Amino acid sequence: MATQRVHDVIVIGGGSAGYAAARTAREAGADVAIVDRGPLGGLCILRGCMPTKTILRSAEIAALMRRAPEFGLAPVDVRAALSAIVDRKERLVREFADYRIQQLRDPGYTLYEAPASFLSPHLLQVGNDLLTAKAFIIATGSVPRQDVIPDVTLEACVTSDTLLERRDQPESLIVLGAGPVGLEFAQFFARIGTAVTIVQRSAHVLSHLDADVGAAVGAALEEEGLSVMCGAQVRRVGIDGGKPVVRVSRQGTEQTLSGELVLNALGRVPDIAGLNLPAAGVRVDEGRVVVDGAMRTSQPHMFAVGDVTNLYDVVHIAIQQGELAGWNACHPEQAPKSFDDRLVTEVIFTDPQVAVVGLTEKACRRRGIPYLTGSYPFADHGKAMCLGATHGFVKLVAEPSTGALLGAQIVGPEAGELIHELIAVMYYRGTVHDLLRMPHYHPTLAEIVTYPAESIAEQLKA
Repeated sequence: MATQRVHDVIVIGGGSAGYAAARTAREAGADVAIVDRGPLGGLCILRGCMPTKTILRSAEIAALMRRAPEFGLAPVDVRAALSAIVDRKERLVREFADYRIQQLRDPGYTLYEAPASFLSPHLLQVGNDLLTAKAFIIATGSVPRQDVIPDVTLEACVTSDTLLERRDQPESLIVLGAGPVGLEFAQFFARIGTAVTIVQRSAHVLSHLDADVGAAVGAALEEEGLSVMCGAQVRRVGIDGGKPVVRVSRQGTEQTLSGELVLNALGRVPDIAGLNLPAAGVRVDEGRVVVDGAMRTSQPHMFAVGDVTNLYDVVHIAIQQGELAGWNACHPEQAPKSFDDRLVTEVIFTDPQVAVVGLTEKACRRRGIPYLTGSYPFADHGKAMCLGATHGFVKLVAEPSTGALLGAQIVGPEAGELIHELIAVMYYRGTVHDLLRMPHYHPTLAEIVTYPAESIAEQLKA
């Protein structure tokens, strides 16, 4: 017979978003339960941010070592050992995961390690237990998407989840999709010696960003020897002669690509299978849990945060959402706190890196927001030239009457670090004039932001 247990707040999922929600609710004095079917640790630690950035570092070092003659150094014979790279990745991931598991098993929480399924809006089946609570927070994350191409099955593909565990280096790899995940894996394997082909339906890689961003990254990848096929529609993915094949149509012609592996990098979808959300009365639209600005679902006592909402697949945003939901769940009598998307930031760890904050030109046009823009290339920037890192540019988007920053895009060296100066200026609702008044040390990469700021300031004068 099932045991019924009562908590103030039940968080389903112990990843970055879920743990942030649980921690916030506990700090508000709630009796908090965390439900996680395992393995414990969350996507970021186990299969996302941390393992991918670990292996990318190995590839970055290999690529830089191969450039030794460019810097007046003796040539270096660089040979990658994928198994050793995976060993290093697993050591670090285990360390990160152990710390998260220690947090989840803190006696301040009740941890249930079993799948969860709603029986009603107020009753949750977890293993042999029936749980009820004043508030529920859904934070079950995401899984690789399988149904993105009509009439095409992707069973012959590997996913980013499984590719992270591979120890035998493939001779060739076909990557379906040129978003952040696809490009990071493509460049990693190319840099350790795999022949890589990227297949992208849109006209440029990173199609969700401005075209000049995608063009700059695509050109850098092709310069490294990757084959980048944009404007290509996948017609079939299967196995011929024991090897995966991909049939694509491009510019009116069809061709068949063959490789040792095919990576499905066509995105991820909310992981809600098995939750039985219809029984909970939670609205789902095209596979995502629908939430308002307070992270509240269609049920007033239920919230959803992180990838399960399919709004932003970015960890720091998932944490912010979790903290909002945790606070709102424990303060129903107060005006809810809402998520502010003005400073939404994304970093893509290709080389050159890509970093974006706020509005892009594409977003401004779509929303009918007037703007001014200024850009400046790293190829003409002193410190970047010294480093031999001249791909890309910095672009600022500003309000056309005051020069207030609306957004910024950086393609280039250390873009993920450089973007934080622009986040800070936008946080305080600063302008291009503020960027020009702030001292910037010379020679540094950071001083490049003053040049597009100066361009916009000149447009404002005109």
